[in-house]
Amino acid sequence: MIPLRSYLVFGSLLAGLLYADLAAERSRSAAEQAQPDKKPPIDFARQIRPILSENCFVCHGPDDEQRKAKLRLDIKAGATKELRSGGHAVVPGDPKNSVLLQRITSDDPDERMPPAKTNKKITPQQAELIRQWIEQGAHWSEHWAFVPPQRSAVPVVKTAGWARNAVDRFILARLEAEGLSPSPEADKVRLIRRLTFDLTGLPPAPAEVDAFLADSAPDAYEKAVDRLLASPHFGERMALDWLDAARYADTHGYHIDAGRDMTRWRQWVIDAFNTNLPYDRFIVEQLAGDLLPGRRCSRRSPAGSTAIT
Repeated sequence: MIPLRSYLVFGSLLAGLLYADLAAERSRSAAEQAQPDKKPPIDFARQIRPILSENCFVCHGPDDEQRKAKLRLDIKAGATKELRSGGHAVVPGDPKNSVLLQRITSDDPDERMPPAKTNKKITPQQAELIRQWIEQGAHWSEHWAFVPPQRSAVPVVKTAGWARNAVDRFILARLEAEGLSPSPEADKVRLIRRLTFDLTGLPPAPAEVDAFLADSAPDAYEKAVDRLLASPHFGERMALDWLDAARYADTHGYHIDAGRDMTRWRQWVIDAFNTNLPYDRFIVEQLAGDLLPGRRCSRRSPAGSTAIT
């Protein structure tokens, strides 16, 4: 079970891993540098599915009742099967004979997709992405949530001495690909301020700054992290993003703006972070509440109970 704080405290690290594939693509090997005109592979889930979802899935998506022309574009089998016209919406490796590309780039308003009445339009840049994707073989991939995570290869970087760990290499690879250099290392006052704001949402007390400046131990930063993780304000800071996503409020916010007492749930979320509740339990209990087997409404915190209502 993965601790909850591992997901959110180190969100910047996870974000670096999420775009690891992009960084790796842009950090070319010696062989790739010998072929500067070679285009990076188009990722279906990240680059193509959002275009199709926004513009095409209403009529050519998973809804059987709304589907037009018996064409389904959200799965490979549907997009590559023979159409009533005899062609194929997507012919992997052959953009010229892919009806999908023909229709989204057509100059005939009666042929062009999506239809004008939908008020949707695929831009030339998006059409070019689709063309490149088809040309590269039209490789499908599932939504990232259904794909087991795999460790990405650590990219090769030019200034390897700057990186202190693997995450640094991914960040540095992206910076180098953009022609940028890392900023100078921050001084200790800035570091303790950034760290304290990030983990508690509050500025550090003067005594905390002085203690950090006076600590010359190699693990001074790590000790500061541990101290802040142990603060009750840590849970309050981390809960903010979750409460915002859930539209937490003290009132209904509608035409009858009556008050409502959601403080017990708010405190449960805060306690979940402060007790480092495993992420899988956090999600299940958020969704299930008192529907969990053998559980009743509880006033206890996550440390003593896993039921909420």
